[in-house]
Amino acid sequence: MSSGILFARRDASSPVRAWLTLCCMAMLQFFIAVDVTVVNVALPSIGADFGVDGHALTWVVVGYTITGGGLLMLGGRLGDVFGRRRVLLLGTALFGAASLLAGLAPSFAVLVTARLLQGVGEAIALPAAMAVIVLMFPEGPRRSRALSVWAAVASCGLVLGFVVSGFITELLGWRWIFLVSVPFILVVLAAAVVLVPAERPAGSAALDLPGSFLLVAAPLLFTLGVVEAGEGDGTVPWLPPVALVGAVVAGALFVRVERRAGEPLVPLRFFRNRPRVLANLATALVSAALSTSFLLFTYYLQDRSGAGPLQAGLTMLPLAVSLIGASVLVPRLLGRWGARACVLAGISCTALAMAAIALVSRLGATGPAMIPAMVFIAAGMGLGIVGLQYVAVTGVTEDDAGIASGVQRAADQLGGATGVTVCVGLGFAPAMGGTDPYLTSSLLAVVGLAVAGFVTWRISMPAAVAEDAVG
Repeated sequence: MSSGILFARRDASSPVRAWLTLCCMAMLQFFIAVDVTVVNVALPSIGADFGVDGHALTWVVVGYTITGGGLLMLGGRLGDVFGRRRVLLLGTALFGAASLLAGLAPSFAVLVTARLLQGVGEAIALPAAMAVIVLMFPEGPRRSRALSVWAAVASCGLVLGFVVSGFITELLGWRWIFLVSVPFILVVLAAAVVLVPAERPAGSAALDLPGSFLLVAAPLLFTLGVVEAGEGDGTVPWLPPVALVGAVVAGALFVRVERRAGEPLVPLRFFRNRPRVLANLATALVSAALSTSFLLFTYYLQDRSGAGPLQAGLTMLPLAVSLIGASVLVPRLLGRWGARACVLAGISCTALAMAAIALVSRLGATGPAMIPAMVFIAAGMGLGIVGLQYVAVTGVTEDDAGIASGVQRAADQLGGATGVTVCVGLGFAPAMGGTDPYLTSSLLAVVGLAVAGFVTWRISMPAAVAEDAVG
């Protein structure tokens, strides 16, 4: 009997250990999610300390998100080959060390380097953490509840990142937004050593490093091209088209490399499961709209309402509270409505939220008028992302759990980064002068949500999803 089967059976027979492990993995997920948004409110303070402008500061956010998302599938492969426990510990330790380096960074270049390393740590640790959860909780109500907790913690971490950033930046200084996570990461490391069973590595295997490089290069070049094109009067006029062409070339080369690689980053057999492929595509589109809404919230509160960092962060609290409530209801609704209905309801709620943002900006209303939109965003996250996540990992085995979780997370993160680049980057670009940036950004997000709804409608839900939901 293989060690992977022993691993699954032993953990499945110990629900207490499984839930303790979930708490440990959720803590890691929370601080990694916090680090996605925690720098947003602190960016002006970081720029003032290092004497860099807003254009350079964008890479503190985008570099972390895209690098982490682009390497997630390599991280999933590492877990399958070398053992999830070992890879989990390595990625978590790297993330903690990079957080310490970011908090102590003596220069802007070191800070950017630390943020890139945080992305690498995230990419290594999170697929292993999610794979551990998937294998510890059998398909059915228990896994549905576990994934709901996992997604809710991630969502709350993304939102509370704004609150944490405003509070810490105003009272302690921006460096502490990174340093505060270090002791908690040490706790996660200690708990993982005790709770997560050791596995026998699958053996040496070739890693698709060229594919990983291209998967990071393509979105980075795309972001560079879109941002520079939006400037309108860039000092290097050839840079936007060259970057965009480079992104297309990198994407095409990635497909070619995956076809020829002996051990591809994403095996071609993965794409034979149509529901999983469509679920990940829809995840990317929904995440794009959700990430756009976060930045629009903070922009509006500080730009139009005149709120300070702490006030802007506290105004986001209703979203976090709503997310907790939504996470409690999602498992029941999955069983009552089914995955497709839950996802379509989540997409509809997100679209209504984007419409509310556009309406509030047109009317010039105050920050509290954003609260209804925040409630709809909470529902959209709970119903849409959890439902799609459940479909994306249904039917995985010990052999491909890491790849499936890595693809799903990468779709979520790269979709969010690309959505911010397209929707917010173009909506607020100087080249779009004369248009309402909030209206433009919201409309672009709604278009993406309409495509996500069509894709979801085309998903043929596996029978196991319906059975598990009803169970």
